[in-house]
Formats: sequence, structure tokens, C-alpha cells
Amino acid sequence: MKFDYDLIIVGAGSAGMAAAEIAPRMGVRAALVERSRIGGDCLWTGCVPSKTLIASARLAHRMRHAEELGLEPVEGCTDTPRVMARVRRVQDEIAAGKDNAHHFESLGVSVLNGDARLVDAHSAAVSGRTVTARYMLLATGSRPSVPPIDGLREAGFLTSETFFALEQLPASLIIIGGGAIAIEMAQAMQRLGTRVTVLEALPRILAREEPALSERVHGTLEREGVAVHAGTAITRVVSRDGLKVVSGAVQGGRREWAAEEILVATGRAPNIESLGLDAAGVVYTTKGVTVDARLRTSVPSIFAAGDVAGRFLFTHSAVAEAATALRNMFYPGSKAATTSVPWTTFTDPELGHAGMTSDEARLALGGDNALVFHQSLADSDRARAEGEEGEIVLVTDTRYRLLGAHVLASGAGDMMGYLADAIERGARLTPDFANAMQVYPTIAFSLNQAAGQATYRQLDRPFLRAMRRIGELVH
Repeated sequence: MKFDYDLIIVGAGSAGMAAAEIAPRMGVRAALVERSRIGGDCLWTGCVPSKTLIASARLAHRMRHAEELGLEPVEGCTDTPRVMARVRRVQDEIAAGKDNAHHFESLGVSVLNGDARLVDAHSAAVSGRTVTARYMLLATGSRPSVPPIDGLREAGFLTSETFFALEQLPASLIIIGGGAIAIEMAQAMQRLGTRVTVLEALPRILAREEPALSERVHGTLEREGVAVHAGTAITRVVSRDGLKVVSGAVQGGRREWAAEEILVATGRAPNIESLGLDAAGVVYTTKGVTVDARLRTSVPSIFAAGDVAGRFLFTHSAVAEAATALRNMFYPGSKAATTSVPWTTFTDPELGHAGMTSDEARLALGGDNALVFHQSLADSDRARAEGEEGEIVLVTDTRYRLLGAHVLASGAGDMMGYLADAIERGARLTPDFANAMQVYPTIAFSLNQAAGQATYRQLDRPFLRAMRRIGELVH
């Protein structure tokens, strides 16, 4: 059968753009289908605008607390329209670079605008035209999910898809949710002058993170003025006197919270409804398209990558999955998708995550077989010089093989790839980490200090104590 293309990529977000960048370099004739703006969630409603906003908030906070570094503090009204204008300017600059149709067309990729609906294993309908390909890659991403709270839709709310269209930040904000997006935005908004309340249904915020570190983030937020209410069951939302009022129960009592706006940040849902998956025979669940270890769906010619595959909802994993999917299409069986994916919550300080938490390790191995090493940044000369706080938590088995690494520090995200790779390689605190020289003075130097705890523990073993005594006798 003669196909129009070797590959049809459905969706031009992080995974789709990565695939469209790689395909022509593999000699693959590809079409990229997008119904909206190229760049997807990361550029327009996720990573780029949120981190741009966070950068402004971080500087405003540092200026306000400059006396901690021996400088004159600068109070003053934050011009949030200028902050939001900068967010959009950064987005436009990135879009003008390589996140646009012209760039991909210059590589030889056909860019098709419109919805793509699968017709069968090798065909998709795009804006009234049927196109065929040897393979198809589904990369349609995800969108914010909205909980069924009575009165929420009537009162109105923001999500990450609508928040960054604001010209000016509200004076007060209720954030429903306590995950990474919610907590990043809570801190940034509070620092930019918005009065923020966080309502989280679970017993603690950042529930996927190392418990000791999520508690430290909680404390930081409260010291900065954010009102955090974990274990909150929201029952109703109403509009009253120009404000949005949320009713719920927390710690056994009934409460109400009022604010100008509500931001819903309670997770993500895959964009699968318009894909025609049933017609093509592609199996899926509420979490996304079902894929095997090589990112192939139930239909051998159709693969999926990124949020729509429901594995890890991060830009970096989406890019890696796109590359893996293409390798497995055109070089069959060459690579399984990684299961060791690090991530970072971009609070200040950042909270990085790789591998198991201490609770997960104790559950998997049994309490006595999981070792947990805490290294406070109070012992870091660099953190003291910068006026920062934080902590590193390393989780190992009894052979000191690294199972999890969690870092609360400025620039933590820059360390997590190295730590995730160490976990994947089965590296041990001693000798691998203890012998891996880190530059001084850096936060990463604290990894050596943490590994040193394991080394000292080993040196106190009876065998080594005996060897030391023998050495003393010999000399």
C-alpha cells in the first residue's frame, strides 16, 4: 500500500514537536497536525508562562528581603500588568524561534491545521481530507481537569489554560488543589501581592513528594503569608458581594473562604475525545491511551507519547517518549521507554524528585531494609552564603544502593537528571557517590556530605574496626 507519509504526528505540543524535529533527520516523510497553536501546553499555558511569572515573583521577594544580604530592601507596588505583559512577550519570542509552522516546514515536515480523527490503523481525517501513513503518533497532550463541585461553574473559575490571559492579577485568590502547579502558583502570586488561600483535599500538599520536604515547603508558604488548608472537603461555591465564596469542612469544622478569583489546579485529563480511538480500535482509559513498554498502542501502527499516553505528565518525559516512539517505529524493538523520570516543583527553593520516597521504599522493602539519609543545607557553605535553606534526602537499600533522591534547594532541578541516572544505574552512596567529586562551593557538594554518612556508617562495622586495629599493630 502506498502511503501519503511515513508518519503522521497528531498534536504539536512538546512530544509532537520533538517528533517533528527528529523525523526528517531520520529520513522520515512526516506530517504534523495541530488544531490550535504550535507549542502546546508547555509554551502557552504551562511551563513557560508559569516559570516566567515565578522569575518575576522571586525577584520581587528578594528585593523585599534584601536586608538579609546586607542591602536596602525595596518595597513598592508590583505592577502586575507589566509582569503579565512580560509573560506574553517571552512566549512570543519562543514561538518566533522554532515553535512555529515555518520552522517545521523548512525541515520538510508538512504542517496541517485542523482536528485529526482516526479512520483506521493508517488513516486520519484532517479538516475534511483523509491522509494516510505507515505509522501514526498520538501526541495530543492533556488539559486541566475540573472537579464536580456544586456551584463552581456558575461562579466561574480559572485554570492554567485561562490564567495567563489575565491582564492584571487579582487582589485575592483561592487555589483548589495542592499539587505542583497549585503550589508554584500560590507562592508566586503571594509574592506578587495577591492574597492566596490553598485548599487541598489530601492530608498534605505535594503528596507525591518526600514527606519531610513537602512539610518544609508548607512551612515556607505559610511564613510568606499563604493560607494553606490541607484535608479540606469543598462542598459548594457561590458568588456573594462581588466575591467567590468557597464552603467546606476542615479539621471537623465548617469554613468559608472568599476571594476575587478561584484557580482550579486539581490534575490533568488526556485529550482523547475527538481522536476517534474506537474507530481505529485503540484501547484507552480515563488516564489516556494505553501503551506498551515501547509506546505502541493496541494497534501496531499507532504509537502515543507525552501526556496523552498517561505515563508521566512532564515536558522532558514527553520529548524523551517521542524520540523512543520514533526509534521503535523505524528501528523496531530498539528501545523501551524509561521508567526513571525525575521532576521538579519550581517553588523557591525548588523541590526535586527522583525515584522512591522514603515511605515508598519502606513499603516496598520493609521498614528495616530502607535507609534514609538527611543532609540539611544548614551545613552547606554555599547555602549559608546565599542566605538559603533546604535539605537533601537520599533513600537506599541496606547495600546503600540509591533508590530515591529528593532535593529542596535553589537549582534542585539541575541536579535531578544526574540523580535519576544514578538510580537507573544502581549507583551506591558508597563508593559511587562518596567517590564522585562535586565542585565546592555548590549545593551539589552536599551530596558528598550525605554520602559520607553512609561511609562513616560502614567504617563503624565490626570487620573494619578489626582491620583498623590490625593496621595499628602492623605500624
